[in-house]
Amino acid sequence: MSTMLETSELPAVFDGVKLAAVAAVLYVIVRCLNLKSPTAPPDLIYQDSALARFLLKSCPLLTKEYIPPLIWGKSGHIQTALYGKMGRVRSPHPYGLRKYLTMPDGATATFDLFEPRSEHCTGEDVTMVICPGIANHSEKQYIRTFVDYAQKSGYRCAVLNHLGALPNIELTSPRMFTYGCTWEFGAMVNYIKKTYPQTQLVVVGFSLGGNIVCKYLGESQANQERVLCCVSVCQGYSALRAQETFMQWDHCRRFYNFLMADNMKKIILSHR
Repeated sequence: MSTMLETSELPAVFDGVKLAAVAAVLYVIVRCLNLKSPTAPPDLIYQDSALARFLLKSCPLLTKEYIPPLIWGKSGHIQTALYGKMGRVRSPHPYGLRKYLTMPDGATATFDLFEPRSEHCTGEDVTMVICPGIANHSEKQYIRTFVDYAQKSGYRCAVLNHLGALPNIELTSPRMFTYGCTWEFGAMVNYIKKTYPQTQLVVVGFSLGGNIVCKYLGESQANQERVLCCVSVCQGYSALRAQETFMQWDHCRRFYNFLMADNMKKIILSHR
């Protein structure tokens, strides 16, 4: 009799285990996808000025609530993985000319130059000088997408290729790009100023590139000549504090540390 009773209770135990497993999976999905995170407009921190008022009036998107794609849109991890690896469904391929500049120490800096595909709304000649993120270059999909949109809006674009980042360009000196070196970006800007003496500049930096362009503009007042404005996108402000953050496991931060370190190792080893 006792054997029969134990046997009859087993299905109930198994059902409880299955229910607990399903609940655990759902909890992980909800946490990973940030499904409970509320949507809200971005927090804006700015000084009241004519330029700030103009930007807010011209870009109403800045004050609107951000509605991400359903299910996966609230997860920064999935957004990063999808766009970083897959990109857009139809990523544009703007055509540009690659320029080579010899640096004083023998290094060969390269950048890609893209001419505008329409007239600028002001009728003036405006060039965007663009510095990509860490280990990036003009062939990355987010750069190509940005350049394509800028060309259609009447901007000439000059995109720096970080020293050592392009797989088909060999190093000609025993160094590659670093976190704060502005030499290559400065050489590109000087080339644009000399080649197009009538052009005005819009300086744009992404992530690591944001650090470089801001440092470049602050190094000398002469670097700010003919610069209309500077736009820093997703800039990290302190390398030391960022290093501490990337050593944490919270929100899988340390996983990105492994990915970025592995990418840097591949670049270094490709030039050994």
